[in-house]
Amino acid sequence: MFYGTHSLSLYKKLKKMKLVFATNNQHKLDEVRQITAPYGIEIVSLADIHCQEEIPETAETLEGNAWQKAHFLQEKYGMDCFADDTGLEVEVLHNAPGVYSARYAGSGHDSEANMKKLLQNLAGEKNRKARFRTVIALTIGGKEYTFEGIVSGKITTEKRGEGGFGYDPIFMPDGYDKTFAELGNDVKNQISHRAQAVGKLGAFLASIS
Repeated sequence: MFYGTHSLSLYKKLKKMKLVFATNNQHKLDEVRQITAPYGIEIVSLADIHCQEEIPETAETLEGNAWQKAHFLQEKYGMDCFADDTGLEVEVLHNAPGVYSARYAGSGHDSEANMKKLLQNLAGEKNRKARFRTVIALTIGGKEYTFEGIVSGKITTEKRGEGGFGYDPIFMPDGYDKTFAELGNDVKNQISHRAQAVGKLGAFLASIS
């Protein structure tokens, strides 16, 4: 599990803290809950607070989308919360799909269609360098904070593995010969972009507890 620069003993001192995670993506929710388990943080879902609205994501940057979601939730429900936005940035495509990663092939958030389009756009391309980048926006106690996580790697030429979600079957992180989908959640949640960003979030919350 990823703990940043702080020891596990520090996290054990963290008081039970409740934060709303502004997402409707069950995969993200499950992943973040697993990553934050050692920190003593209770991650509350939108369903838990009976929020059934579609939270807007219309900004042109990952940072903008994360803050748009966090501000929406805080202003409407008045609760401490955090939101994230994640993008896959492919070097040869000038960092596309980036902020449009979830809807790369259309508005339906279809992972299979997104992967198919990306593989087609990279057909015959030797430079397959890419990176996943996650930005977390936290609003707590009337103050705002941002955390970022990045993992570099490359796009494979075909899908590999059945685990994970999104682009995981075609993204191979540097230093590994397997995709995120092949590595499984235990390994992914130690090294991923989201693990890094959530680790920084946990370390910060520990420092203010």
